[in-house]
Amino acid sequence: MEKIKHSTITTNGINMHVVSIGTGPVVLFLHGFPELWYSWRHQMISLSSLGYRCIAPDLRGYGDTDVPPSPASYTALHVVGDLVGLLDHLGVDQVFLVGHDWGAVMAWYFCLFRPERVKALVNLSVPFISRNPEVKIFDEGLRAFVGDDFYIFRFQVG
Repeated sequence: MEKIKHSTITTNGINMHVVSIGTGPVVLFLHGFPELWYSWRHQMISLSSLGYRCIAPDLRGYGDTDVPPSPASYTALHVVGDLVGLLDHLGVDQVFLVGHDWGAVMAWYFCLFRPERVKALVNLSVPFISRNPEVKIFDEGLRAFVGDDFYIFRFQVG
């Protein structure tokens, strides 16, 4: 872990905590809820030893990355914008994208919004769910599918 480098970059109006290790083709790891970059430490060390440059940020609102006060500042457009800004800052054109949980959801959006920036996608624990125009609020559809006891709902107020 001593070879993992920590930095803070400014992207999309926030300061983002980023860790990286290795050189070569880039693997961008997106953590889940309620996790941090640290969730990927073992994978980063392993893949960097195989010739990959591994990058894992604390996503917007997590860990040592800024926490904008408005809930309206946490849309997929904001998070993908943060990640595009991160890649631009690092001079990276394309990545192998790896996501888990909330990071997997953001990885799906990243692929939809900026497909030219992604070489391949690996997602853990979250399948792609296409938008259902009959469901006006995502939570309603998720609750109907998984029930009120799903872990995400335990962190919500009201």
